[in-house]
Amino acid sequence: MKVLKFGGSSVANSSTIEKVLAIINQTAKKDKLVVVVSAFGKTTDNLLKIANAAVQNLEYHILLQETESYHLTVIKKLIPVTQQSEVISYVKRIFNHLETLFEGCNLLQELTPKTLATIAGFGELLSSYIIAKAAKEIGLSVNYKDSRELIIANGSYQSATVNFELTNKNAQEYFSNSKEQITILPGFIAATKEGKTTTLGRGGSDYSAAIYAAALQVDELQIWTDVSGMFTANPNIVKQAFPIPHISYQEAMELSHFGAKVIYPPTIQPVLEKEIPIVIKNTFSPTDVGTLITQKTEENKPVKGITFIENIALLTLEGSGMVGIPGFSKRLFETLSLKNINVVLITQASSEHSICIGIYTDDVAIAEQSINETFEVEINQHKVNAVLVESDLAILALVGDNMKNHQGLSGKMFSALGKNNVNIRAIAQGASEKNISAVIHKWDAKKALNTLHEQFFEEKLKQLNLFVTGVGNVGERFLSQVKQQQEYLRKHLKLNMRVIGISNSRKMFFNESCVDLSNWKKSLLNGEPTSLDAFFNKAISLNLRNSVFVDNTANEQVSMMYEQYLRKNIGIVTCNKIACASSLENYKTLKRVSRKYNAPFLFETNVGAGLPIIDTLKNLITSGDRVQKIQAVLSGSLNYVFNNFNESTSFHDVVQAAQNEGYTEPDPKIDLSGIDVARKILILARESGFELELSDIDNDSFLPEKSLNTSNNDDFYASLTEFEQHFQNIYKKAADKNCKLKYVAEFADGKAKVGLQHIPSDHPFYNLEGSDNIVLFFTDRYPVQSLQVKGAGAGADVTASGIFADVIRIGNV
Repeated sequence: MKVLKFGGSSVANSSTIEKVLAIINQTAKKDKLVVVVSAFGKTTDNLLKIANAAVQNLEYHILLQETESYHLTVIKKLIPVTQQSEVISYVKRIFNHLETLFEGCNLLQELTPKTLATIAGFGELLSSYIIAKAAKEIGLSVNYKDSRELIIANGSYQSATVNFELTNKNAQEYFSNSKEQITILPGFIAATKEGKTTTLGRGGSDYSAAIYAAALQVDELQIWTDVSGMFTANPNIVKQAFPIPHISYQEAMELSHFGAKVIYPPTIQPVLEKEIPIVIKNTFSPTDVGTLITQKTEENKPVKGITFIENIALLTLEGSGMVGIPGFSKRLFETLSLKNINVVLITQASSEHSICIGIYTDDVAIAEQSINETFEVEINQHKVNAVLVESDLAILALVGDNMKNHQGLSGKMFSALGKNNVNIRAIAQGASEKNISAVIHKWDAKKALNTLHEQFFEEKLKQLNLFVTGVGNVGERFLSQVKQQQEYLRKHLKLNMRVIGISNSRKMFFNESCVDLSNWKKSLLNGEPTSLDAFFNKAISLNLRNSVFVDNTANEQVSMMYEQYLRKNIGIVTCNKIACASSLENYKTLKRVSRKYNAPFLFETNVGAGLPIIDTLKNLITSGDRVQKIQAVLSGSLNYVFNNFNESTSFHDVVQAAQNEGYTEPDPKIDLSGIDVARKILILARESGFELELSDIDNDSFLPEKSLNTSNNDDFYASLTEFEQHFQNIYKKAADKNCKLKYVAEFADGKAKVGLQHIPSDHPFYNLEGSDNIVLFFTDRYPVQSLQVKGAGAGADVTASGIFADVIRIGNV
């Protein structure tokens, strides 16, 4: 024999009930069945809403008529016209009775627990009778039985205590004499010894099914709902969550207590004592395996599920007067018990200086008042403080029977949360180690659940969520590289790299599931108007784990947003040199905030595009080496210009070609003025441990004053044409000495300078081709033969690849 219970979503309308009947029909071919059903859809909630409306003199007749029509519609779709009269008559009698009850509530302006229980139970009486009749019409061997004739409980009408001695006797006697293959009963309701209707409280229909299962010692209790079992996490929040095939009773109760709403914890108790298996199945996908719940499991996985409870508040009672004084805890919990306040979590410092409890937000006001009244004397004597209340919290729980046999789980849990800037307000863990609970801000619940699910259940696949601003020359190539390499990263580096937001100077577009990189231009074109603050606020509101802000611009205003991102635990990858070359105070602040909030701040492409210049320097410093001198050609654009400029070319045309090739900044004056090179050598000096400002860099510019003072590109290029002879003279002086022109950056003895130099043929810089960069590091370990880094130092592709490499570095941490 098996007990099958179908919830409200499974019997919401005629089409879902047909699915239920098909399941019953299939299962009854092998086993005798006890079928317990809930009320249709939201019927019980509607009946209680009508009752409250009646008491408050509000219009309730229309909602009552709608509820009746809803049931009549189900009958007309499930039962042939010739057989409907008996069922419709039954339903009409029920609703006439309900109308009388509601009129009484309206006249008396009263709604007692006894009346509420009577009204609430009609939903199951209606659904079970209609479904039983529909089952007979398709030829099933069915009998209908009213649960009030079998389940006997006390007079606590809204959460009655079952008399198991009488109930078990009634159930066993009835079913031993029942000849039908299927018996359909209403859940949730019971009766007192005097025959008065009472209800079993929250989860009542599950409880009814468990009561029958235990009384009859059936082979299996099946709970049919709208999900395919108990999941590793809430699938609406964690998209990668999956059904747990097999868990223990204890694990199921822990998960249910902490928010997994598939079953209600007390439901398990009757079958737990008899060790009857429970199976959670999906009415809408009956072939899915579901979840099997038994006394023990053979699976050795330490963590079975992650769940949470929202709308939690922490109450803290603390004071020096509590230390060593017995009775404080008793008085606290007795106060809450007298007010019927449920305590969800308890934690206490070993010093006995404080007790911290978690309760539901709805109970905060009365709990705070009651506790302060109880401890009024101690508060006035300053032995304890008035109770401290923290709201807008959630409890996150890691659940598993085998957690006690595995070391380091708590460390993994808190480390993963810490890396994503999830602040933990309180921690609780029982001695059985089946549950580790942490109180966090409810704002962080989604991020925390996804972070822990990734840590404990996913195949070491780390998700990176990118917010990209600047999708021009470099940005477009960066997105192209991400698209090209996404599958490779997933397969070989176990990185799930997702672009969540993109923006240019006009529009922004977000997709929490992932921007389609094959169609991002169209998406951005149809996006919403943007601003730096709007883009930032949207990224913050999504609150995704492992978030990274990617800046592909050369915009100062964008760089001024970095600190805000870092403080929200969003990492930064940037090719924008302005932040790291800004004031020393700002540079230090960004570094400090990055460390404090565990948010990476990577800027490899600030110097040498995709070349590992900064990374090499960091490795030298980290390993204990010290920089003595740096010599470098750091401008790919200037190297390109002076490699291509000669007596047969015009300086204007060569600079224009460099810009067309993507080697210069959008404003080429930034490159040619030397300010860009000055910023780069400043960054290298700072990364070497020296404290310099940009104003400390000696910049010997080769541009005429008029060119430097231009305010737009047209005027700048016009000035280059005007001063062509000036540039030809510079070239001739170098050529006459058999030298090449290179714009060189130097740092030594704590000082830095940049400017054009004549490079002889025996110098490492002489044969530097195209837009290449070269850096010579002279250090304690490399005092004569320098450590050299050389390669392409400009261009959108190599810059994008450097940005991409920095993002991957974050993913590999």
